[in-house]
This record gives sequence, C-alpha cells and structure tokens, in this order.
Amino acid sequence: MQFGYSEVCLAHDPGSRHPETPDRLRAIRERLKRKHGVEYVNADPCDLETMAAVHEQAYLESVKQFCADGGGNWDPDTTAVEETWDAVRHSVGLACWAVDAALEGQNGRKTPFSIGRPPGHHAVYDDAMGFCFVNNVAVAAQHALDTDDHDVDRVAIVDWDVHHGNGTQDIFYERDDVFFVSIHEQGLYPGTGAIDETGTGDGDGTTLNIPMPAGTDDQDYLSAVEGPIVSALTEFDPDCLLISAGFDAHRHDPISRIRLSTEAYALMTDRLRTLADDTDAALAFILEGGYGLDVLADSVAIVHETFDGRAPIEPDAGCSDKAASTLEDVADEHGLEHDFDG
Repeated sequence: MQFGYSEVCLAHDPGSRHPETPDRLRAIRERLKRKHGVEYVNADPCDLETMAAVHEQAYLESVKQFCADGGGNWDPDTTAVEETWDAVRHSVGLACWAVDAALEGQNGRKTPFSIGRPPGHHAVYDDAMGFCFVNNVAVAAQHALDTDDHDVDRVAIVDWDVHHGNGTQDIFYERDDVFFVSIHEQGLYPGTGAIDETGTGDGDGTTLNIPMPAGTDDQDYLSAVEGPIVSALTEFDPDCLLISAGFDAHRHDPISRIRLSTEAYALMTDRLRTLADDTDAALAFILEGGYGLDVLADSVAIVHETFDGRAPIEPDAGCSDKAASTLEDVADEHGLEHDFDG
C-alpha cells in the first residue's frame, strides 16, 4: 500500500497521559519496516477553504487562533498545543491525498492509506470533541465530490472505529450524496449511533448505524459487513468508498469491550475491497483511533498484507445470537433482506 504520512503530525502532543499520542504513528511505522511493498507519500497541508466545505469557517478560525495562543484543553478530552493546527492541516491534507490517489486509479498494492493524526470522525460541523478538531474523512469525501476532474457523484464512508463516528454522521445527515455507515460498540462514547438514526430530509436512509453489543467478535463483525453493509452500499453504488479505519475494537485495545482479533481487520478489508471492486468504486483508508500501540501497528500491518496478497483466515464460528438480533433490527430498519446465523 501507499501510506500518506507527515512528520508534522507528530508535533501534535496532547501529553504523556493522553491515549492519542504521537507514538501511535511511530509504532505503525516501526511495524511496517518488516513489510514488503510499503511506500510513504507526503502531501500538501489542507487549506482552510477546503476544510470550510464541511465545517463552519468561524469555528476553524477559532481553532487556528486557539493553537496560535498556545493551545490547552478545548474540552476534557481534546487538547491542543501550538503545533496542533499545522498537524491538523497535514492530517486533512493526507486524507485528501488518499482520495485523489484512489480516484486517479491507485489500487491493489498501491491502495492509499492516510495515517495522519489527530483523528477526525468525532469533529462536528462547528465543534471539536473526542480528540478530533477537523473531520478528515468528511473533508476528503467533500473534496472528492467538489473536484471536477474526479467526476464523483456519490461517496460511501464505512467507519469501523469502535466509537460511533458522530461528527461524520452530523455533517452528512441530511444529504443523499454521501452514505455513512458506522459499526461501533453500543453505549460507548459519544453515546450516539442508534439503529433508528438513519438520516433526515434528502438524507433519509443514507445513514446506517450498527451498534454492536459488548463482547461481539470477528464473525459478528464479518456478518455485519457481509450483510447490511454490503447490501446497502451495493444499492447505493458509490463512486468512491472511504474507510474510517479505527483499530480500537481490537480485543487488546485498552479503551473498548469489543473482542476483535487482528485477523478481523484482514477479513473486513477483504470484503470491503470486494465491494469496491463490484461497484467500481475507488477505495482509500483514513486512520481514526486505536490506542494499544502493538495491536494498532499489527492491525494496520495486516490491512497492508491483505493488499500485498495474504489471504485472510476465515473464522470457524457463526454469528452470535446477540449480534444476530442487532443485525436483524438494522436490516429491518433499512428494509434489507437478512438471514443471520444466530
């Protein structure tokens, strides 16, 4: 794969006790040293005008000034230093690079994966939260739609971070040109992402939330991908498919109670790559969360290995009863056929 990366993203340092540390990127880079076919690409930082396509401009200017004044605690979870604004601009710029690369035909072993930070999927239209200041994947999706050369009419976003991507949902909730999917742990921060949150107005039906019970595992997530996610997005027929790739649903991540193995990320990658191929959609990955350094690095590496020719190991067990019940409710809410092995 091609990995979008900038040293500038390391300068955003919210403190030694904060889970969203620069060591996340260092761990990924160290792990990828062992892999074949890894390429790194830098990108231009994103300008305020491009970010303002999905965020309130006054809010963006306030974040820029907040950092220029030395930063501090925006809220109890979201902390900035003077260098944070530059890191944000480079993180968003890398996400836009990933979209450009995918839409210019980079796929297979050249599939782009942006590993910028800070992450973005909790940032709403006019506020920061959950470690996020600017919504990287939302800006990238809008960039795909706004760039004439790309000829993109529909973008799909699949967010497999363990936390609901409330910011991405907020930004596109009333629109029909972006289909947002979030599979996340039920009841976890930020408390949004219920099954009946499906969009309003023109966006009615273009938000699909799958709040999974604590303790669900690889086969449960794979059933969600193969079932409602593939069904809904095949019908939507996107021109571009973006993965909000958080890795904090791993069983060894310190922040959640979902029980995914590293192999689960290979399985989901394989199925979503097939979906992109079947719908002729450009495919790109954009890093979100993941706070156990070793399992974060291993999980990013296995996504790369999947594109480098490694076949994922299929799980033996079927979908659990509690996950099957959730997936049936999701399918019913969206009028999708279902037959889950509960």
